[in-house]
Amino acid sequence: MYAIAINGSPRRKGNTEIMLRAALAPLAEAGWETNFIQLGGKLIRGCLACGKCFETHDQECINKDDAFNPIMAEMIRADAVILGSPTYFADVSTEMKALIDRSGFVAMANGRLFAGKIGAAVVAVRRGGATHVFDTINHLFFISQMIVPGSTYWNMGYGLDKGEVSKDAEGLANMTQLGRAVDWLGKAINPHKADYPM
Repeated sequence: MYAIAINGSPRRKGNTEIMLRAALAPLAEAGWETNFIQLGGKLIRGCLACGKCFETHDQECINKDDAFNPIMAEMIRADAVILGSPTYFADVSTEMKALIDRSGFVAMANGRLFAGKIGAAVVAVRRGGATHVFDTINHLFFISQMIVPGSTYWNMGYGLDKGEVSKDAEGLANMTQLGRAVDWLGKAINPHKADYPM
């Protein structure tokens, strides 16, 4: 099985990345193929609402001059997608919002490509607003007929300065448990690779 973690923070090796890698670690230990994708800081435009993906049906966005289509291909391939974002004015980063809008639309236009996949949200926050970020990411999963595992708490880690989330023992323990929950769920739903009911 294959799991990807997509970092919506432009800050490399920062709090969001630390948390995402902590969630991937139990999956790698359990034998999953894992991949960490740095989205934040790359050029990814918002959805143009042109509707071309409903005409082309090629599992891509017609806008091919930014970072979106290669990342979309990895999302389609993955059994589990973990999306992580810092908290910017109580919501996701600009890059993450663009990915949510475009991937959700392209998936819907191509026969609901994300249906039956596992989706998990991870949020880095200094103090407040993380619940709204968590909601924003989960809205993509729920509207896409994805399966969302729980953990020991909301998937949030606290810290302002780069790397400060490493001091949040509860937040990192939650990431470990999240990875284990994704592993358990993946093994529970994938033995026969049954088609997801539409």
